[in-house]
Amino acid sequence: MISTILSLLLCVIFTILSLFHFYWLFGGVWGVHKVIPTKDPQVPPLSVPKFGTLVVAITLLLFGILYLLKTGFIQIEIPHWLTYTYYAIPFIFILRAIGEFRYVGFFKKIKNTEFAQADSLIFAPLCLWIGGTAYIVLLLS
Repeated sequence: MISTILSLLLCVIFTILSLFHFYWLFGGVWGVHKVIPTKDPQVPPLSVPKFGTLVVAITLLLFGILYLLKTGFIQIEIPHWLTYTYYAIPFIFILRAIGEFRYVGFFKKIKNTEFAQADSLIFAPLCLWIGGTAYIVLLLS
């Protein structure tokens, strides 16, 4: 039961994150200045390639679908090799929360930009929560 609820929460979060990326892909500008790392708060962020945004949007949507399947609400047989994704997802998001020690994560050095503030307040904690929750789902299944 707990695994089902957590899987459903992960599905919803991944779907919402995917929708944000599709929004930005199709020209949306809300929040875009807070989601791209920069060195200097005075320098506007570089534009992200559309293809990269599409890849992230589709990947997040697929992660959401995987956790929807994990709930058992939908019964679709997936290839066995795809089940290893349930190990990769917590690893990816915990690494993202830790960061690369410069721009992103809890241990970043550049902390005075809009992105850095949003990362400290929202993105890194969310990634840690996703990673931890995905790991709990993995242990309970």
